[in-house]
Amino acid sequence: MAESVETFYDDLAESYHLMFENWSHSVARQAAIIGPILEQYTGKSSAYVLDCACGIGTQTIGLAERGHILVGSDLSSSAVARAISEARTRDLDIRFHVADMRDLSNIPESGFDAVLAGDNALPHLLSQPDLERAAVEIAAKLKDSGILLATIRDYDQLLLTRPTMQAPAFYEQDGKSRFVHQVWQWQGEQYALHVYITLETESGWKVKHFDSRYRALRRSDLNQALQAAGFHDILWLEPGTTSFYQPIVIATKRRSHME
Repeated sequence: MAESVETFYDDLAESYHLMFENWSHSVARQAAIIGPILEQYTGKSSAYVLDCACGIGTQTIGLAERGHILVGSDLSSSAVARAISEARTRDLDIRFHVADMRDLSNIPESGFDAVLAGDNALPHLLSQPDLERAAVEIAAKLKDSGILLATIRDYDQLLLTRPTMQAPAFYEQDGKSRFVHQVWQWQGEQYALHVYITLETESGWKVKHFDSRYRALRRSDLNQALQAAGFHDILWLEPGTTSFYQPIVIATKRRSHME
């Protein structure tokens, strides 16, 4: 799992922003939705947050600009390098680390109010033991009563239809067109994801292809892993309520009985 996911995001890091009509606008738009939810469930206007699947900084940067104290980590060193550059461009003080969410021990910081795992990161963990390991690692980074906030596709619904394609999105920039689409190749309750970014250039059309693998992670399986790691009060917030493009799950770390 680690090698293929790491390679996917290493390869994609330079082009990741091209999947959005305007990446900077998406950074701000996502922070405007996730920020108030984070503030509501941590009870803080400036929470201490670990984004353990930070990528190039899509959520990390927007939340830092909103006034939260961010630490970012990701399996992909190339994505982290891009996130560092994007943060510096915006004069943001964010510490970044390269770390697999199944082993966050090389991140020196701890005692977070919240750990964030956005953009459907958890379903890269293809087995239940890997998911459970990540949940334990996330819990260890949280203070008592800290929260996990994750965003994830609605796989309970997607498994009913097993779509094979995400419709193309067409964008214009600097007089040139591009379109982005995905192909999903199902194998049981996993699928190979193929991302295609087709760019209009001076010399003609150029296609970039990236592929990885996901588990169609059912809510019951994620709930079970979180409960086993010591989380409770697991809440699922639907897009119709939040206006976010994916369901959001929030889970609270149980208080320690040791005083």
